[in-house]
Amino acid sequence: MSSSTKNILVTGGGGFLGKAIVRQLLAKGHRVASFSRSSYPELDAIGVTQIAGDLANAGAVEDAVRGRDAVFHVAAKPGVWGAFDDFFQPNVTGTRHVIAACRSCRVPTLVYTSSPSVVFDGRDMQGVNESVPYPAHYHAPYPQTKAIAEQAVMAAADENLRTIALRPHLIWGPEDNHLVPRIIARAESLRQVGDGQNRVDTIYVDNAARAHVLAMEALENNPTVSGKVYFISDDDPIGLWEMVNRILDAGGKPPLTRTLSPGMAYWLGALLEWSYRIFGIAGEPRMTRFVARELATSHWFDISAAKRDLGYSAEISIDEGMKRLKTWLTKSASPSA
Repeated sequence: MSSSTKNILVTGGGGFLGKAIVRQLLAKGHRVASFSRSSYPELDAIGVTQIAGDLANAGAVEDAVRGRDAVFHVAAKPGVWGAFDDFFQPNVTGTRHVIAACRSCRVPTLVYTSSPSVVFDGRDMQGVNESVPYPAHYHAPYPQTKAIAEQAVMAAADENLRTIALRPHLIWGPEDNHLVPRIIARAESLRQVGDGQNRVDTIYVDNAARAHVLAMEALENNPTVSGKVYFISDDDPIGLWEMVNRILDAGGKPPLTRTLSPGMAYWLGALLEWSYRIFGIAGEPRMTRFVARELATSHWFDISAAKRDLGYSAEISIDEGMKRLKTWLTKSASPSA
């Protein structure tokens, strides 16, 4: 190992993005530990120290952070439905615990995984940059709590703690346990919302992981990036429904043929939200107002700041990523996999 080897903690290191970050840090010779509620055999197999704990436990977080040279705070509760408090505890309280632990343990570097949804106001966002403001109202607790946490990370930046927040949009790729399996599982019932002309940014998981590593290195070499937030993507806006159909194709499913108007999708989302609340239905509605707006609008971003300040570029194209995704899905579906 080189003299620049660091001792790094990744919260949520066993998750989809967290694991990709861990692998890239290991490839650079760093020592890596993961802090999660669960244990992951695949992390044991690659020599990652696993620390069991909950972000809601300030003492456990501090114990995990102590002695680190950098922290990547990736863990969060995602989702488009649920009680506000269920999101607030892991996403906001947990992030505050990570910040406090970095301070008390004198960790100099904190890289935070945020989301472009923190600035989504339900309307088209085409080529916007980091100057776009937070909306006055949110239709879901996930973006709201991520926004509160992002602002806390930015406000924490000072001469003792350098912080940065990244906003990756629609992370996908092999080993995805959220977006890809959800689309494939619903292949028979999915409907295109709108005319299909809305374009979105996506980001292949290894590109997102590389951006995180670059952010850590930028914080070390250029203190002026501390306290800033950056959009990151594959830098190749694609039709949302074209992307959905390409994922379906990679999973051996036919393309979508049925459509739903944006107005009907929003009305259906509102009706389902009301029904789930009134009748206490468990699980997540198939449609919500937040999802309806996301599916019908464009949201792609100007990533020139990440290119300039972090040296980021998308090394893996959507075409190449799709080849890798199809290979993984085919292997996963085979009886011997």
